[in-house]
Amino acid sequence: MSGFHALGPTFRVLTILCLICVGPGPHSAMAEDQAETDTSPLPPAFQERAQERSEMVRTQLAARDIRNRAVLAAMRKVPRHALVPPRAQALAYADHPLPIGLDQTISQPYIVAAMTQAARLKPGDRVLEIGTGSGYQAAVLAELAAEVYTIEIVAPLAERAKRDLGALGYRNIHFRTGDGYKGWPEAQPFDAIIVTAAPPQVPPPLVDQLKEGGRLVIPVGRYAQDLLLIERTQAGAVRRSLMGVRFVPMTGQAQEEVVK
Repeated sequence: MSGFHALGPTFRVLTILCLICVGPGPHSAMAEDQAETDTSPLPPAFQERAQERSEMVRTQLAARDIRNRAVLAAMRKVPRHALVPPRAQALAYADHPLPIGLDQTISQPYIVAAMTQAARLKPGDRVLEIGTGSGYQAAVLAELAAEVYTIEIVAPLAERAKRDLGALGYRNIHFRTGDGYKGWPEAQPFDAIIVTAAPPQVPPPLVDQLKEGGRLVIPVGRYAQDLLLIERTQAGAVRRSLMGVRFVPMTGQAQEEVVK
C-alpha cells in the first residue's frame, strides 16, 4: 500500500505500508541510554551520502516548518538511499516522491518529517505505522521511539523492508503483512499511529488503539483529502486538519466502507 500527494507543487507526496521484528539498533533513539555499553559500529550506509542528507534537512525541512530537533536529527541520519531500489537511489534525497516498484512510492522527505513531527514522539513511545512500503518512515520512527509496529498489505514490499531494515541494524521494528484497517490489537495501546494511505473515513479501530493523549496522523477522503491530526483525550477524539493532500486510497477493508 502506498502514499500520497500533497496539494500544490511544494507538497507533492506519497508513502507506503509492511511480520517480524527488527528492535532498537545501535543507532536508534534508545541507543543514547546504552552508549557506554553498545559499541557496535553503524553499517556503512549511515556514513554514505551524509552531506546530501544534511543539505536535504537544511533546504527541504528546516527551511520550511520542521522545527523538532529530534526529527531533524533522525532525517539527517537515516540512509534513505539504502531503502529505495537501485534505479531510484540517485534521486533518494530529492524533494519529491520516488517509485519503489509494484506501483508504489516513497513519500518526499518533507512529508515524512511533517507527519513524524505531528506525532510528537518521545523516546519511550510505542508507535504503529500503517503502510511500511520501503521501510523509510519506519526507520525514522525507530530512531525516535522505543518500539515501532508496522503493517504492509503488499507482501513483497513487506519482505523487502524487513530485509533492508534488518541489514541496517534496526531491532525495535515489528512487521506484519496484511490489512492495516483494524490496526494491531494485540500490541495496543499506542502512543502514536501514522497512516500512509487515505481511507474515506477514519477507521474507528485505530482511534480505539490510541492511549489517552495518543496521536493519530492520517490522510482522510476520497478526492479532496485532509491530513488530520487526531488526539485521543478523556473527553473524546479531537481532530485538526494539517494540510490538504492527495494520497492513494487505502485498500482492503477501507474499500468496503466506500461500497457501503
